[in-house]
Amino acid sequence: MSVGEIAGLIAAIAAVALVGFSAVPLLKLGRVLEETRLAVRDIGHNAVPILVELRGTVTATNDELGKLSLVTNDVAKVTANATVVAENAAQLSTVFSTTLGGPLIKTAAFTYGLRQAVSGKRKAK
Repeated sequence: MSVGEIAGLIAAIAAVALVGFSAVPLLKLGRVLEETRLAVRDIGHNAVPILVELRGTVTATNDELGKLSLVTNDVAKVTANATVVAENAAQLSTVFSTTLGGPLIKTAAFTYGLRQAVSGKRKAK
C-alpha cells in the first residue's frame, strides 16, 4: 500500500465516521419533526370545536350587548324625563312663591300683629 492509498483509506473512514456521527442527530431531528407534525395536526383537530364554541359565545355576547344598549337607551330617556320633572318642579316652586309668597307673608305678618295686639289688651286688663 502506498501513501496515497493509505490517505484515501483514512479519508474514506473519516467520511464514513462523519456520516455515522451525523446520522444520529438527523434521526433525532426526524423524530422531533414527526412529533411537531403530530402536535400541529392535534391542534388543528382540537381548535375546530373551540372555535365553534367561541363563535357561539361571541354571538351570545353580541345579543346581550344589544339588550344592554336598549336598557341604556331607556335609562337615558328616564333620566331626561326626570330632568324635565325637576325643572317643572323648580318652575312651579318659583310660581308658587311669586304668586302666593307675598300675600302669604303679609297674612302671616297681619296675624302676628293681631296676636300681639290681642295679647297686649289682655295684659292691660
